[in-house]
Amino acid sequence: MLKLDHISKKFAERTVLCDISCRFAPSSLTLLTGKNGSGKTTLMKIMAGLSKPTQGDIELADEISPVYVAHATFLYPKLTAMENLSFWSRCLNLRLSDDQLADWLEKIGLWDFADSETGTFSRGMCQRLNLARAFMQKPRLLLLDEPSTGLDLESRTLLHQELLHMKANGCCIVLISHDLAEDASLADRVLKLEGGKLSGSSEDTACTT
Repeated sequence: MLKLDHISKKFAERTVLCDISCRFAPSSLTLLTGKNGSGKTTLMKIMAGLSKPTQGDIELADEISPVYVAHATFLYPKLTAMENLSFWSRCLNLRLSDDQLADWLEKIGLWDFADSETGTFSRGMCQRLNLARAFMQKPRLLLLDEPSTGLDLESRTLLHQELLHMKANGCCIVLISHDLAEDASLADRVLKLEGGKLSGSSEDTACTT
């Protein structure tokens, strides 16, 4: 699904990522961990095609378009929850009906707020809507940068259920998390960034530094 080949990234004289090679398969969930400033978000932006590596190559399977969920929610505060999803549906040429969008609002527990402006939402509510924006694209490669931020226990449970469902249906998921105790059970492998190097545990040897 995705292959990183000897990826390095420098900012001025600072090396953030150093000679990382790794493969990511369909129907898998990889947990990416590391201390603040270790380069997790930088690596994920490279995976998403939003940042170019200083050295190395990225290979994507044919017709794969990564869906990246960052810290910013990309919601318009003057639009309602329904209007935000409808806007993104049109922008992404998904052609989802109002009933389909309503189903997503129901799934994330925001149907009662369908006609409320998102500028009035809490951080957790905005994050739930942001995740619905990503999930409704039915991605084959999903990149999540700390998606549990602001979510309560019920919302985190819904998130985990949806991720497991997507993985079972062929999606390749890479998840940045600081909560190993909660998220490790979802993962097929856990990779750690430290000192610009990537190490981890899995049943295969698809990841090297």
